[in-house]
Amino acid sequence: MQAIWKGAISFGMVTIPIKVYSATEEKDISFRQVHVADGGRIRYKRVCSECGKEIPYADIGKGYELADGRMVVLEAEDFADLPLSTKKVIDVLEFVPADQVDPLYLGKSYYLAADGGPGAKPYVLLRDALTGSELYALVKVALRSRESLGLLRSVDDVLVLQVMLWPDEIRDAAFAAPEEDVDVRPQEKAMAESYIDTLRADFDPTQYTDAYREALEQVVEAKAGGLPLPEVEEEVTEGAQVAQKATAKKAAAKKTTKAPAKTTAKKATTRKSA
Repeated sequence: MQAIWKGAISFGMVTIPIKVYSATEEKDISFRQVHVADGGRIRYKRVCSECGKEIPYADIGKGYELADGRMVVLEAEDFADLPLSTKKVIDVLEFVPADQVDPLYLGKSYYLAADGGPGAKPYVLLRDALTGSELYALVKVALRSRESLGLLRSVDDVLVLQVMLWPDEIRDAAFAAPEEDVDVRPQEKAMAESYIDTLRADFDPTQYTDAYREALEQVVEAKAGGLPLPEVEEEVTEGAQVAQKATAKKAAAKKTTKAPAKTTAKKATTRKSA
């Protein structure tokens, strides 16, 4: 598996060299936009709304649109002095109780692996210290040009980095709450609690599958069975072309030299018979 990031965990006076790997992968079936009549792929051009011309990637920059519609164009030097850390370091800020972390804050997960032999011991020390402590390490990290809070925790003998959202990225949930004057009788609450108890079980997501994706894969496979396979043109290198031409010339020359011999032999046979 290819590491997406290399850096270190900064933990007090200890630095742990690590490699970062994506812990998850999407299994959704991706589709292309096509022309229904002939299956040709739909392509889009990068056209400027002002001049109407197609713009190459080299001339495309970043712009921030203000509320009044004005566009602020940012250059590369505008990003150079931002406080985003260029050092690939996961800074441990503090250790917090695991039960205080709301899952709403949790984002993408990454596996951390010790990078090299010397990093194994401090890696194991931090991992074992977190195991069973009911604590998460709250960290700050810069990934993919974005600074984020994160959690370090131990999962199956591996340190896992769980990237978090910032508090101002969590929307207020008050709008979704029902009206306060909803009357629920004690008997109804007891019945609901009883039903919950009947469905209580240990967490085991492996017993469930994505039925929609499985059915869609079957549909795609069935339709693919009726499609002709694409013609694959064998790529011929320049050297191979030269060799093929030389072989063809040799074959032609050999054929030319052999032809007179056959004629002579035939004539000699005729004379002998006479």
